[in-house]
Amino acid sequence: MTNRKVLIVDDERSLLDVLGQYLQDEGFEVVRASDGPMAVELFSTSHPDLVVLDLNLPGLPGTEVLKRIRAERDVPVIMLTARTDEIDRVVGLELGADDYIGKPFSPREVVARVKSVLRRSERAEHEPSATERQIGAITIDNVAHEVRVDGKWVTLTPTQFKILDVLASHVGQTLTRDQLLERVSADGDVFDRTLDRHIANLRARIEPDPTKPRYIVTVFGVGYKMVKPA
Repeated sequence: MTNRKVLIVDDERSLLDVLGQYLQDEGFEVVRASDGPMAVELFSTSHPDLVVLDLNLPGLPGTEVLKRIRAERDVPVIMLTARTDEIDRVVGLELGADDYIGKPFSPREVVARVKSVLRRSERAEHEPSATERQIGAITIDNVAHEVRVDGKWVTLTPTQFKILDVLASHVGQTLTRDQLLERVSADGDVFDRTLDRHIANLRARIEPDPTKPRYIVTVFGVGYKMVKPA
């Protein structure tokens, strides 16, 4: 993790200083932003490897910052929020956040999450595959990390792509939640609370009718499996 650059975005100066120091002590380079517009500017100019982003920001809300980040470049994003109700988590994850942490939190927890999300991202980038995989109308290119549905490109977050790739590697086989978490990441505690939401978001992008999934089906009480439509 040495020399990895992290952009921290929060309007609490004391939090920026404390969290920044913890990350620096672990070998990270740290860039700090205290409002939404500054975050967007520093993201473009400093090219961070990961963003820790507060949801409630002056100038631009965190959700808008996240949209602009995603439009420019795909890097891991961890959301910070004092509003831990379900709608905030859903909004953030649907926009592409890789994880979230509710306030108040331990700086050590944030550092651990940063390392965990970066490890997942690096594994997703470097796991090679020789060929494309075709399942019904879905084409998965492991080398380019691209997905097409009926020949049209579909944008997925790194987490969504990894889940799809794992399920597509076991067509017809039911994977329990624990098995899926283990294959997607060694850090199952990070995914456990968000797995169902990632699955729902993935279905919204690849299924003809997400309310009646044809590819990723739920095996109630067990887990999920991918099937090839007849």
